[in-house]
Amino acid sequence: MTAHVNEGLLRRFGGLVVIGAVLALLPLILPNNFYLDLVIRMGINAIVVIALNLLAGYTGQISLGHAGFMGIGAYSTAILTVHFNWPPFAALLAGMVASGVLALLVARPILKLKGHYLAMATLGLGMIISIAITNEAKFTGGPDGITVPALSFLGIEINGEKQWYWVVAALLLLVLGGAINLVNSPAGRALQSIHGSEVAARVVGVDTAAFKTKMFVFSAVIASFMGSVAAHYVGFLTPGIAGFFHSVELMTMVVVGGMASIYGSVLGAVLLTLLPQLLAKFEGWETVAFGAILMLTMIFLPKGVVPSLSSLWRKKGN
Repeated sequence: MTAHVNEGLLRRFGGLVVIGAVLALLPLILPNNFYLDLVIRMGINAIVVIALNLLAGYTGQISLGHAGFMGIGAYSTAILTVHFNWPPFAALLAGMVASGVLALLVARPILKLKGHYLAMATLGLGMIISIAITNEAKFTGGPDGITVPALSFLGIEINGEKQWYWVVAALLLLVLGGAINLVNSPAGRALQSIHGSEVAARVVGVDTAAFKTKMFVFSAVIASFMGSVAAHYVGFLTPGIAGFFHSVELMTMVVVGGMASIYGSVLGAVLLTLLPQLLAKFEGWETVAFGAILMLTMIFLPKGVVPSLSSLWRKKGN
């Protein structure tokens, strides 16, 4: 019995331990702050993608507007700290509340839609947010952008890549562990039942509307939080953080890493954050590369990289 429990825990959290060990070793291996900055950006994307995968991969609700929630968080932080002298942490929390309220208001009508209708509705929501950010130049700086002050909490200011690395690494492990616990809980099984068959889930007593709404709000709040974190880390914002391409990029990370795969979310974020750096010599081709990767993934690895490789490994083991 004990051996069976230990095996289950190892299967569930073994990947988390490995990722934690890698994160602990990376600062000792990476040659300079450029690579540290790249890993920080991977971590920020991974956290957003994990939450998005809980919505899209596990619950089956595709969203092409989640960059809009990142934009709300980022610009709430920037506007409240720059124009109204709010403490950065308070501004960050305000952005999360704003995103959560907006997500709650639109969730019920939007999540009644299915398939490409749902995707188009969330795309429209993201575009409205992006346009509003661009047009409100008095507060947001418009296309020229806005400078964001450093993040401070209880008098402690976070500066430099090394400090930010540990902050993002801790957040990633926290969200990763929480997501693994969620998908293995009764609530997680309810989410997966909605993805499998919403009608069947309702028949067995799952409140599908409530679960979909909660997950939409949760993923929006996480996106807003990480938008604020990204804003403070980078120190400068442009409307691109809320743009259509960024939403597509996040969804592509989910699909490439693996729908309904928490570890796949991390891998997808790592691969597609690294890709623009590899294509730096071919400026302007990043969009083509993203499209090609998504197309090839859907053809040859329709379940995503991690689920497909896991399935192949199990077949070889048998």
